[in-house]
Amino acid sequence: MVEDEVAMAETVRDGLRHEGFTVDLVHDGPEGLWTATEKPYGAYDVIVLDIMLPGLSGYEVCRQLRAGQVWTPILMLTAKDGEYDQADALDLGADDYLTKPFSFVVLIARLRALVRRGAPERPAVLRAGDLTLDPAERRVLRGDTQVPVTPREFALLEFLMRHRGQAMTKTAIIENVWDAHFDGDPNIVEVYIGYLRKKIDHPFGRNAIETVRGAGYRLAEEG
Repeated sequence: MVEDEVAMAETVRDGLRHEGFTVDLVHDGPEGLWTATEKPYGAYDVIVLDIMLPGLSGYEVCRQLRAGQVWTPILMLTAKDGEYDQADALDLGADDYLTKPFSFVVLIARLRALVRRGAPERPAVLRAGDLTLDPAERRVLRGDTQVPVTPREFALLEFLMRHRGQAMTKTAIIENVWDAHFDGDPNIVEVYIGYLRKKIDHPFGRNAIETVRGAGYRLAEEG
């Protein structure tokens, strides 16, 4: 737990210990980052992280952890209750967000849910070879070249990159990129696949988006 309000942090720590959790408590950003990265990977089931911390903000701690491929679930516990504060934290790689004042019962339930979920790889910035997609910045790069895409093209590419190496059916693409109740022409998927190929593949001599006969489309692992 990384929290600079010492009295509150100690109260929460004692409550968590009473519920059976083993808790390490630090009070600033740099120490929190060091503790989470220097201990053996897997030493922690969950990181509880404040945003407004001395030395290094919780946002930056979260960003650096994910950049360093530390996938331990992160719950932001903070007084910042704006919708953009929450969106920023989640886009940087946090898994959950709880605002102060909070219900201790809800905190326990959310921590248990995160422990059950485990720590699968879920990078904040998606990469396939030299193809990069940043959901927070809404930016696509092929190498060092920024590729302009429309919101729908971005959503389609993000879906394919999150499932890179897997063949995704038209139905799965429509349900996740358009809408589960979409009743238009399913060939719209082919149209947008074509748009993306003209932007991320053809100008760079690549063939990252593959057609899998009878199955759908797949983004190659190496982009």
